[in-house]
Amino acid sequence: MLGGLLGKSKRASKAVATTTRAVRARFDSAQTTPDNRRHWAAADGLAPNAAVSPEVRRILRNRARYEVANNSYAKGIVLTLANDTVGTGPRLQMLTDDPTANARVEDAFSEWAAAVDLAGLLRTMRMGRAESGECFCMLTSSPRIDHAVKLDPRLIEPDQVTSPLVRTGRAGMDNIDGVVLDATGHPAGYYVLRRHPGDTASWTRGRNGPFEFDTVPAGSMIHYFRADRPGQRRGIPDITPALPLFAQLRRYTLAVIAAAETAADFAAVLYTDAPANGEADPLEPMDMVGLEKRLATVLPGGWKLGQIHAEQPATTYAEFKREILNEIARCLSMPFNVAAGNSSGYNYASGRLDHQTYFKSIRVEQHQMQVSVLDRILAAWFAEAALVEGLLPQQLRARNAVTPHAWFWDGVEHVDPAKEANAQATRLANHTTTLAAEYARQGRDWEDELRQRAKEAALMRELGLGAADAAPTSPHTPTDDTEEQDALDERRKEAA
Repeated sequence: MLGGLLGKSKRASKAVATTTRAVRARFDSAQTTPDNRRHWAAADGLAPNAAVSPEVRRILRNRARYEVANNSYAKGIVLTLANDTVGTGPRLQMLTDDPTANARVEDAFSEWAAAVDLAGLLRTMRMGRAESGECFCMLTSSPRIDHAVKLDPRLIEPDQVTSPLVRTGRAGMDNIDGVVLDATGHPAGYYVLRRHPGDTASWTRGRNGPFEFDTVPAGSMIHYFRADRPGQRRGIPDITPALPLFAQLRRYTLAVIAAAETAADFAAVLYTDAPANGEADPLEPMDMVGLEKRLATVLPGGWKLGQIHAEQPATTYAEFKREILNEIARCLSMPFNVAAGNSSGYNYASGRLDHQTYFKSIRVEQHQMQVSVLDRILAAWFAEAALVEGLLPQQLRARNAVTPHAWFWDGVEHVDPAKEANAQATRLANHTTTLAAEYARQGRDWEDELRQRAKEAALMRELGLGAADAAPTSPHTPTDDTEEQDALDERRKEAA
């Protein structure tokens, strides 16, 4: 009886163990093998802010700045990215119900933006984020601003925002390398060194040398960077994944030049087909002979005159550069022809297709700049402009930051203006778009453009000019070789 009970108990426990046994899924990428051990050796589980520690960011900044300063492609890519994102600068459009008040605010802000060169500041910030990972803008006031509003946005490099208290052991968890967090985890202030740590003069001035700092409240500081992980408080250069590729591109180019120069250094070589100790006259190995121009000479018996063939650049040199540049530009969502400044291998369709992804990325960058930079600057500008008597309409002086508004950026020029005009006419005719949207594509204010068009129409009527007199006409000509060839192929098929 006891044996039977024990047997049943063992069978029951075995059944339970069988039903509760965990099923383990296997992923090839999670396996560590002798083949991939070295490849994944640097993978870690660090927290976002630990992964981008001050020392790691300092190394990345220095290397990125070095490449941008010395690599023509890196410099061109960063400049193109800043120019395409910011262009000639954003333009403010107020969206209140009072057109006169809107025009007053827009004109006043435009004059102030020109006085501080707001477009130039934004381009510098975009370049700084690409090569340094982030850029800080401190909102201060300066009497030197040639405008009634004395708001002065001053840019600060990320090297200058740091935590001197780390050296004394007084920095806590609420301080992420100069970013002071409040109880909710949001920035409350920033530690800003009074002098750049790379400024050699800062080591000799002041009682504490380069470690003298000020605490700037979060309301007076704009931190422009891209957070790749939740909770990340400091940024790394946008071109970080491409830094090794830039180095490889430069090394390969220098190696090609060095090989070509080495081949060119040897004007001629004496060689013989005779075996060692054969019938050729004896000569000293590696002996050098000076040659004169347009001079005939006699060679030693059994010897021939040859020349080293320059094997560089290799036939794969151009292909290598193209692939490297394509990989470099991918981390910036930039197509190859924009990064290289060369569209010789593109046709109309492929160029347009590649640009779609790029300009979508540019619109995302512009939106981030609107939210994190421009809206903050506009709020500070409104707060100071409201104190200037007669500058703002009375109904807007109290609303300041909550005033509805929009930003317009430079439009993107179409490769084929005729096609774009036809597409606009079709969209407007079937009511799938509006004049405001179409003008916004070109970075223009539809109200200003319509008012200007009304003035032109009135002047044309006054001068007795009709629409046909003012609009130039030209016969339609194909603008794309590919489309012309397609049309010819269709005609051949129909004739056959």
